[in-house]
Amino acid sequence: MEQEFSSVLLENAVSSLSRLPGVGRKTALRFALHLLRREECEAVGIGEAIINLRKGIRYCSVCHNISEETVCPICSSPKRRRSLVCVVENVRDVMSIEATGRYDGVYHVLGGLISPIDGLGPDSLEIASLIDRIKEGGIDEIILATGATVEADTTDFYIYRLIRRSGSDVKVTQLARGVAVGNEIEYTDEATLARSLVDRTPFTV
Repeated sequence: MEQEFSSVLLENAVSSLSRLPGVGRKTALRFALHLLRREECEAVGIGEAIINLRKGIRYCSVCHNISEETVCPICSSPKRRRSLVCVVENVRDVMSIEATGRYDGVYHVLGGLISPIDGLGPDSLEIASLIDRIKEGGIDEIILATGATVEADTTDFYIYRLIRRSGSDVKVTQLARGVAVGNEIEYTDEATLARSLVDRTPFTV
């Protein structure tokens, strides 16, 4: 039975906060009451930060990473190797790989993995735009860094087949299995992830 509140405003705040992943109504209530105890400017600042995030963030037109500009800082940096493209599941994976400090190429964010049970097919992901990037030329190597799950393996295999069907002879590699089977990139420690990048191997089917 859901707890009833004497304040409609509190109820609305709890309902909104509980929509966040991993936040139940009890946690949402704790957050809401905490904000009520703080200075008004602190709560307003949090609200403005969220609004600015939602309104100001867009997706890079090249790699689909989050950005405040049409092209993200990684894609526009002259220090990055555009001939080397690391394909990842989501934005969190970009952050994880960047944290290793061992990668100087660019990225391509798929926005998910092929998972029929979740209603995600190839057309739901940024796979076609990856193939378009490859066809444009200038890419020497594609690193498939989607993790070590069944969904990741399915996605990698699908992408590999599309690349070869496109007639491209671009080199396709995958992370070394320092990433344990069943692991997602974002939960892999930086040292293991860095080693897996450096020791990457040719993709095999």
